[in-house]
Amino acid sequence: MKRTASLFLTCILSGILTLGGYFLFFNEDTIFIQESPGIPAYTPVNMNSLPKDGGVDFTEAANKSVNAVVHVKNVAAVRKSPFSSTTALALQGTGSGVIISPDGYIVTNNHVIQNANRLQVTLNNNQNYMAEVIGSDPKSDIALLKIDAENLDYLPFGNSDNAEIGEWVLAVGNPFNLTSTVTAGIISAKSRDLGMDSNVSSFIQTDAAVNPGNSGGALVNTYGELIGINTAITSQTGTYVGYAFAVPSNNARKIVEDILEFGDVQQGILGIRGVQAANLPKEFNVNVSEGVYVDEVEQGSGADKAGIESGDVITRIDNVNIRKFSDLTGYIGSKRPNDIVEVQVIRDGEAEVFKVKLTKYEVFQIKEIGLEVTNASPEELSKKKVANGVKITRGLTPQMQNEQLYGTIITAIDNIPVSSIADVEKVMKRRNPSDPVTVTFVTPDGEKQKYVWR
Repeated sequence: MKRTASLFLTCILSGILTLGGYFLFFNEDTIFIQESPGIPAYTPVNMNSLPKDGGVDFTEAANKSVNAVVHVKNVAAVRKSPFSSTTALALQGTGSGVIISPDGYIVTNNHVIQNANRLQVTLNNNQNYMAEVIGSDPKSDIALLKIDAENLDYLPFGNSDNAEIGEWVLAVGNPFNLTSTVTAGIISAKSRDLGMDSNVSSFIQTDAAVNPGNSGGALVNTYGELIGINTAITSQTGTYVGYAFAVPSNNARKIVEDILEFGDVQQGILGIRGVQAANLPKEFNVNVSEGVYVDEVEQGSGADKAGIESGDVITRIDNVNIRKFSDLTGYIGSKRPNDIVEVQVIRDGEAEVFKVKLTKYEVFQIKEIGLEVTNASPEELSKKKVANGVKITRGLTPQMQNEQLYGTIITAIDNIPVSSIADVEKVMKRRNPSDPVTVTFVTPDGEKQKYVWR
């Protein structure tokens, strides 16, 4: 990803001082490609619209938040001396976390707990607990911890879809090991796409001061509702310069509940490939400046079955306006497979509404050859006149991205037929890593080809 002169890195908040900090580079010129009443609530939620009064008082929200935000510490057992058999806990790195239930469930960032030896959680009253990792999702940078405690102060999830640009918010965390720190700012923007390979490509941007150590901490509104998990900053130095980003609470809550119910993240998709309408050349004759232009509809997908067609422009999903692609991916990222959403499109200048049942996003990354694949529908296999195979969704490396292999069918790996991503995973696990990889393709025009990666 290209670097720029004025804005050359996005730093995950833990930085050098926290757990496994890392840097993300993003291009400021390029954009890469909630709650449902039917979703059961496994975590405390306050989805009601609260009345707004004339003044803003941060004290109540701050008091609620500081007791529900914890200090997450990566600690290791080390010998007190080379000649001693006794050990002590040594601090390796720190971050933040948010208690989301009275019985000790805590949400934080995956990069805060990644590769941790042992995790110690310190409450605002200085009580310490050892924490268990219940589950994590690296692609969304969300993790769920559990401590053995009861009757804890916690923050209920708010509805991040209702958060408004210009609304006052508080960032609560432990920057630079300064515990229980509260800073104030406003929501600067919503649906920010940082160009990350992430299940959450739609971040809340705020100018509340956040720094290394705030990772995994709370972004709350003035009513003390959790509307985001502070995750990243944009900075030339690795410290705060006015741009901070949080995973929206609707997305974080959905990920947490997926971990609790299923053990992993259940991602639903519409089944379209699209681009922002504003980026289309004039020859497309699309007289809409906001929305997502549907370039292709996957056969057999929910969008296909509902009647959405190539050339439609998606402008609204449920009660959420879709102005750019990150609006779409951010909202769909808060939904599950089999959820039904109302999709409004502009077709031939007229608005039409379709009810789309989301399908499950299932992929497998064949890192050895730099490709990601998904299950192919019977319609896609029939169109290519093949009995079995998986479909390439994208390239994982710049070289494979340039090959533009989307939609190509892989029928065999190492001369072993594959019919699903489960078959692909089995073949890749059984093979000798030092051996070359042989892949049989059926190109979009129906031609069979075989390639060998050494």
